[in-house]
Amino acid sequence: MRKTLLPILVVGISYTSGALSKKYELFPWPQLSALKERFAPSAPHDSRYRFDANGLLVADESKTAIACPEQTGRTAVLMALGQSNAANYGGQRFQSQHGDNVVNFFGGGCFVAASPLLGATGAKGEYWTRLGDLLIASGRYDSVVIAPLAFSGSLVARWAPGGDIAPLLADLAGRLKTRGYRVTDVLWDQGEADFVAGTRAEAYRDKFLAMVETLRANGVDAPVHVAVASKCLEPSNGGFKFHVADNEIVRAQQALALIHAPGVSTDALLDPVDRYDDCHMAGSGLEKTAQAWAQILLDSAKPARRAESR
Repeated sequence: MRKTLLPILVVGISYTSGALSKKYELFPWPQLSALKERFAPSAPHDSRYRFDANGLLVADESKTAIACPEQTGRTAVLMALGQSNAANYGGQRFQSQHGDNVVNFFGGGCFVAASPLLGATGAKGEYWTRLGDLLIASGRYDSVVIAPLAFSGSLVARWAPGGDIAPLLADLAGRLKTRGYRVTDVLWDQGEADFVAGTRAEAYRDKFLAMVETLRANGVDAPVHVAVASKCLEPSNGGFKFHVADNEIVRAQQALALIHAPGVSTDALLDPVDRYDDCHMAGSGLEKTAQAWAQILLDSAKPARRAESR
C-alpha cells in the first residue's frame, strides 16, 4: 500500500509545486522557461498585419476592399505625407463614422478608413480618419479619400529625388491619377527628424521644393500644406531632452507655408499631455490636430463653396 501511495504523493507534490512555481514565477519556472526559449524557441504568433520591406503597412486582415467613391466637386482627395506623427503611431484609434464616405486609398483600391491606415508605418492610431469625419460632418464634403504615405523618422532628403521614398511618392501619385482622382490637398506633417539631425533651413527648403517638383511632375497640382513640426523629445524617441521653439526647421517650414499653403503647427498646438511619450500624439493630441487641419481645409475651400452657391 505504501509503495502504491508513494509515487502518487510524489507526483502530486511535483504538480503542485510546478503550478505554484509558474503562477508566482518562482524557482525553477523562470530558469526552465529561459532554457526552453534558448534551445527550443516558441513559434511566433500569427499577426493580422503585414508590412512590406519598407516597413509600410500593406495588409490588415480586418480590412475589406470596397468600391472607391467617384470624385465630384464635393470630394476631398488628400495625400497625407510625413513621418511618425503622420503615420500610425497615435495613442488612439479611429474608424470612419460615415461608413464608406471616408476611405483609405492604397494600392489602387479603397478600404473604409480605420486605424491603422494602409500605406504608413506603424499599427497604432492616426488622425487622418478623424479629419475625414470632421470634413463630412461640416457639410462641405460628401466623401473623403485619404491616401497616406508616411515613414517614421524619415528625413526630408529621403522624399526628394534620389531618396528612397521619392519613387514611392511618384507611384502613389500615379495610382491616384490612374484611378481617376485629382488630389485636392497635400498635407505634409514632417520635420522632427531633421531638427534632431541638425538640417539647416536652406537645405530643408531645397529638399522640400524638390519633393514638390516630384508631385508636380506626376500630375499633382494641389496646394501643399506645410505643418510646423519639429518637436519630438526624449532619447527613446531619437530626440533631445529639451526643445528650442525657434529653430532652423521651423523657420524653413514657416517660409514654405507662405510659398505654398499653411498647415497645422503641432509645435504650438499641442501641450505636453497631448503627447503620450513626449513625441507621439495621445488621443487629445490627435483630436486637436484633426480639428485644426479641418479648419484649415474648410477655410481654403470657401471660394469653391461660394462658387457652388451661385
